[in-house]
Amino acid sequence: MDFLRPASWEEALAAKAEHPTAVPIAGGTDVMVEINFDHRRPEYLLDLNRVGDLYEWEVGEDSVRLGASVPYSRIMENLRAELPGLALASHTVASPQIRNRGGVGGNLGTASPAGDAHPALLAAGAEVEAESVRGSRRIPIDAFYTGVKRNALAPDELIRAVHVRKADGPQQYSKVGTRNAMVIAVCAFGLALHPTTRTVRTGIGSAAPTPVRARTAEDFLNAALEEGGFWDNGKIIAPSVAKQFAQLCAAACNPIDDVRGTAGYRRHAVGVMARRTLTWTWESYRDAHRASKGAA
Repeated sequence: MDFLRPASWEEALAAKAEHPTAVPIAGGTDVMVEINFDHRRPEYLLDLNRVGDLYEWEVGEDSVRLGASVPYSRIMENLRAELPGLALASHTVASPQIRNRGGVGGNLGTASPAGDAHPALLAAGAEVEAESVRGSRRIPIDAFYTGVKRNALAPDELIRAVHVRKADGPQQYSKVGTRNAMVIAVCAFGLALHPTTRTVRTGIGSAAPTPVRARTAEDFLNAALEEGGFWDNGKIIAPSVAKQFAQLCAAACNPIDDVRGTAGYRRHAVGVMARRTLTWTWESYRDAHRASKGAA
């Protein structure tokens, strides 16, 4: 196994172009596990630790450009207001040591359905900035996951950053594991309210071959909120609506039985998380709505 150590982004792209099968490694929290258990034995490892701009982020007017190697701990500390769902997801990632090393780029590159960042990125509406010596492009998160641990990157492309829309409403993230820490998700769920567009987005992890959105559930809830004037009146969502939303989220799953949980349990748990996160986010929205009316 050869170890490639580019000192700049340009060198990294050149190395990837010359060795398309090279596996990028930055935090190493996913790659090293696979190598240590002999699940993967790449011919080349492409070490990106010396590429400084991968560790930087930029807060724009409407979105955050998050470098692929920005550690989860930095997201928790510095971007909680702009990216609350991703910050909550970051809290659930393994241990403090791994949160100090791992980043969203690694989650995306591995594309495991159990990756903790995926539901939050789907719910927030992210775009993946991919680049090669041929040029740069931005891949919508909905089109990024193409199969079990497969993504839309071309063989010569690397992930440079992730563009995530700044939260314009409450966001939540929930995860079920076999214990409270250092655990791979049995299933996970992300929910984001987008009052500006009067829409709701979801993200489901570890309950299908890829991370997925519950689109039918979103359509149902979007229609219910609009028809009831909920965005304007800030009323409590009826339990029947929350129940139907939860059932549709559970139906969006296509899980398997494995050592961490059964398919039936995963569907049930996703439904429970959907109902709870909807309750939490809508209560936060109602609080903000009442506060704005009081200020007016």
